[in-house]
Amino acid sequence: MLEVSELNVSYGVIPVLHDVSFYVKEGEIVTILGSNGTGKSTILNTIQGFMRSTGRIIFRQEPIQNLPPHKIVDMGIVQVPEGSKSFPYMTVKENLLLGAYRRASWKKRKETLDYVYNLYPILKKRSNQMARLLSGGEQQMLKIGRGLMANPKLIMVDEPSIGLAPLIVDAVYETLARLRDSGITILLTEQNALRALQLATRGYIIQDGRVVMEDTAENLMKNNLVKKAYLGR
Repeated sequence: MLEVSELNVSYGVIPVLHDVSFYVKEGEIVTILGSNGTGKSTILNTIQGFMRSTGRIIFRQEPIQNLPPHKIVDMGIVQVPEGSKSFPYMTVKENLLLGAYRRASWKKRKETLDYVYNLYPILKKRSNQMARLLSGGEQQMLKIGRGLMANPKLIMVDEPSIGLAPLIVDAVYETLARLRDSGITILLTEQNALRALQLATRGYIIQDGRVVMEDTAENLMKNNLVKKAYLGR
């Protein structure tokens, strides 16, 4: 579904990604692991069209590299950014409907909104509340829900567990599993390696802007280097 080959990105004259290559098959959850500042978010931003790059990015047999972000959304890729990126003085429902701003998504907005509310009943309960009143976990659900309003084929989720209590992390990851089961492909970046590998099909480890290891999630969890560096074992 997604193929990234020899991706290179710089901030000005400073290189941040170096020949990054990976792929995501339809129906998979693939995770990119690494510590803060290694380039995980830059990879997602580049795929989504926010960063210029060299190399190659292919999505469903079509080149998408350096296309504007709205064109990439039209093709079926949506990014859920790290941190609290809701519109605080808009209601939960208004925030969700912003995700359906493209014409094709707007036509299906009622059906998709019902799907999001079924996935996250708390958002339906709070639909008329201002987004700034939501808890951290509810904010994360709102961001994922807003992404789903665009009816993506591939959803890219950036650090979904950051700053959340363990019970809330469990709830977020349960819904990611439900998304996978419904046919949505997921590319996930995480510092919480254990939680990500428990869910993912395969994983890549990135250090200093380079992919240094790749394998099935099961094998990565058994790898002694991964255990020591990322799993605290």
